[in-house]
Amino acid sequence: MDDTRRLKFGTCIQITAIDGIVNVNSLFTLAVFIGLAWNPYDSSNSLITDPRCNPTSRMAEDLVSYHVYSFSSFLFSSLVALGIKQAIRIAMSREMHKIVLLAHVNQTALRISMLVSAVGSVGGCAFLMMALVNMVQIKLGTLACGSPQTLAAVVPLVIFVPIGLLIYSLVEIYWSFESMSDNTWRS
Repeated sequence: MDDTRRLKFGTCIQITAIDGIVNVNSLFTLAVFIGLAWNPYDSSNSLITDPRCNPTSRMAEDLVSYHVYSFSSFLFSSLVALGIKQAIRIAMSREMHKIVLLAHVNQTALRISMLVSAVGSVGGCAFLMMALVNMVQIKLGTLACGSPQTLAAVVPLVIFVPIGLLIYSLVEIYWSFESMSDNTWRS
């Protein structure tokens, strides 16, 4: 593939990846808002029958705090990603008079911005996971109580989410430091 086609192809891929980040963050943000709309103090929302398994008020406070942290992380990540996308589109519009659309973007700035956006997404997912753990404890009983339903809900959550975040992080790091070494973008 010649350099001109590689540059155009690289720009399209990056814009598509940025759109994916923003779309996923939007879905997670919706989940956060739904979680915040739920009243953890409503006693009719609990399935706990053993009074020893009742959650503490700290769990309800953490639920709200983690939702807010998650929301702010997803919003931060989306805003960074949209800023990157806008920078690419502005660079492309300046080159409209040329035969091929190329985006002249500083590789280092792009890598750092994508990593910062990824860190925001990972942080948002981690906070959302912690909020979900607190929600499960409020609905099904605390982990300290040893409720089988609570453990059945929390264990897969704390296994699969970190594995998914690890895979996402490794792919993002690989993309940032390895795939850009072939000069897909001009600085």
